[in-house]
Amino acid sequence: MALAKFFSKNPRYETERLLLRKISTEDTDDMYEYACLYETSKYLLWEPHPSPAYTADLIRFLQKEYLTERYSDFAIVLKDCGKMIGTVGFTSYDEKNSVMEVGYVISPDYWHRGIATEALKAILSIAFHEFGIHRVEAKYMPENVHSRSVMEKCGMTYEGTARGKMLIKGVRRDIAYCSILKDEYFKIYGEKPCVNAAKPRGILRFFDHGDKN
Repeated sequence: MALAKFFSKNPRYETERLLLRKISTEDTDDMYEYACLYETSKYLLWEPHPSPAYTADLIRFLQKEYLTERYSDFAIVLKDCGKMIGTVGFTSYDEKNSVMEVGYVISPDYWHRGIATEALKAILSIAFHEFGIHRVEAKYMPENVHSRSVMEKCGMTYEGTARGKMLIKGVRRDIAYCSILKDEYFKIYGEKPCVNAAKPRGILRFFDHGDKN
């Protein structure tokens, strides 16, 4: 299933606390609130947003990118108040080899509350249940120990670090990798689908596995 086709159906999913949906221009203020902060993008490829107008232009651009294979992030929205607090999605999709790379960004105001773990579990479920993917991987800077912790709490395994892999904001950085395979995922979460693929507004339900980060 191509990502553009998938997002053309306007997919929406729920977890215990979160709604995952396509990013909207109505998210401009919420996105700028966290995207303008240095700490948000400290370990990411992009610089802090300089203005709300920049964020608005970016969102309009990303909405067009949903029609291509180049963009496939969900907005992470708190169900209890409707506030958009980050994004989670697929940063790349190798359909031939059945491999997806995933990534996420969470507002610092909501760090250490289990939000990233809950959002990543949802994306893993979509990857394995909706797309039938064989391997999901994610990369991070080794200094970002909290991101690695989120990946491991979701069942992903650290694979190694590529030295000097990427030039980021003018600095040569090491990049580390974690992954999870299809059989490993189903061993952890079971064979029962967490989402009804026949209903674009299907609901993902995750049960407490003892982690809150």
